[in-house]
Amino acid sequence: MTYGTQLAERVGWVQRRCNDLVRNVEHFIHGKTNVIWNAVVGLLAEGHLLIEDVPGVAKTSLAKAIAHSIGGSMRRIQFTPDLLPSDVVGVQIFDNNKGEFQFKEGPVFANIVLGDEINRASPKTQSALLEAMGERQVTVDGVTYALPRPNFVIATQNPVDQQGTYTLPEAQLDRFMMLLRIGYPSPEHEVRIVGDAIARRLPEQLQPVATIEDMQQMIEVVRGIYVAPALQAFIVTITNATRTIPQLKLGASPRASNATT
Repeated sequence: MTYGTQLAERVGWVQRRCNDLVRNVEHFIHGKTNVIWNAVVGLLAEGHLLIEDVPGVAKTSLAKAIAHSIGGSMRRIQFTPDLLPSDVVGVQIFDNNKGEFQFKEGPVFANIVLGDEINRASPKTQSALLEAMGERQVTVDGVTYALPRPNFVIATQNPVDQQGTYTLPEAQLDRFMMLLRIGYPSPEHEVRIVGDAIARRLPEQLQPVATIEDMQQMIEVVRGIYVAPALQAFIVTITNATRTIPQLKLGASPRASNATT
């Protein structure tokens, strides 16, 4: 069997697993196939996702549905003005029995990290995510701790209610691969959503269709896909163009070029 045949089979396997994952999430998130696919793409590309939309359109449920579909761990962080960086990344706690400090992991140590209303936390707390999102690690008191893989941050913010919020800095926004909006469902799909609520169906009830080991293998296959030099140059041409358009305050960074590939 040639390398090309092996790669084609592996890519086909990834495609089938992605279809299974999307269909499973659709059992609870109705009528939003494109949004789910984009979220899965971000997960396989090891990026992060910012969902900006009005309350009640299943932003949190999407994160929960993905987490339970891959059998991964999920932690939710409700961002508030009094939230501290240690509440996000973790803290050193003195163990009296051992006579030494022990690191207690924060909620960022999960496969799916949901940051609800991320713009309600102070800039100091928001900055606690910069290293985690950019380098897949956390440094506390000079010691570096690796995050689990995959580590997918899904953050939400409400574009309507800006009272008591802090604008996300460019350094934070640059670490999100995608900005998505879910939007309101169609009447047909909203009837199904109401039916789910009446039946007390929850995204936690979804059965996993993939394992964390599957996701790690899928990520490796995606990372091994060949990108032709001509396509790389085309991507750089587009990102460079965004830096010269007068209508844009700030163009795409080299991190955006890497995310596109």
